[in-house]
Amino acid sequence: MSVKLGVIGGGVMGSAIVSRLITQGTYQRTEIAIGEPTLKQRESLHQLYGVEVTDDNNLVAMAPVLLLAVKPQIFGLVASGIVRFNPEQVIISILAGVSISQLERAFPDRAVVRAMPNTPATVGMGLTAIAAGSRVSAEQMELATQIFQAVGEVVTIPESLMDAVTGLSGSGPAYVAIAIEALADGGVAAGLPRAIADRLALQTVLGTATLLQASQLHPAQLKDRVTSPGGTTIAGVRQLEQAGFRSALIEAVMAATKRSQELGNS
Repeated sequence: MSVKLGVIGGGVMGSAIVSRLITQGTYQRTEIAIGEPTLKQRESLHQLYGVEVTDDNNLVAMAPVLLLAVKPQIFGLVASGIVRFNPEQVIISILAGVSISQLERAFPDRAVVRAMPNTPATVGMGLTAIAAGSRVSAEQMELATQIFQAVGEVVTIPESLMDAVTGLSGSGPAYVAIAIEALADGGVAAGLPRAIADRLALQTVLGTATLLQASQLHPAQLKDRVTSPGGTTIAGVRQLEQAGFRSALIEAVMAATKRSQELGNS
């Protein structure tokens, strides 16, 4: 099997990356192969994307680029089962908590890149942080960047910041989803029908994020523009401050960062 990109793991994130790479024209369908143990998932992947799919990871492990997209809990099992490699390849891992040193021990003499995408990558609106291992060339980092640009924006960071990225952007979609749900619940409590409250909450968050990105305003500047003296918004902001909303989000990021560190040390 001669391919340019091998993917081990055809779950949500792995398949999302493959889908976007094909859509963006980064790789052709015939240039991608996926290793996936579940028969039903293999059939689905082949039907959806028209790529080669196999239950033998060694058949995809010879690709110049090998993307690891399995659960971190089975990393050791998957790595030990791969015995065929391309000596010039770059191995890209999206496994949360699996460090570059762990990757390099599992794959001696290979160039490895550690990446942390987030779930908006599934709709091309993700943010992926990438960190290079000791053997990665500039060309290989550029290739890794191109792959993740297909699913959103990319930032290059030192690996020491990867747990913090996990705590903020990796786990962040859950925090935002909770905020949207709470806003909608507040609308219902104030008398709005559920469907309208849900729509208002979602569009308010989406529109605000888009405005901040387009205007390059600091969030505090936008908040100040919305709050008029003695008005409704400052009354709501005051209640958020009394309830510790800002502190709760900070502590959520810190707790998730700590948990990412614990997973990496386990």
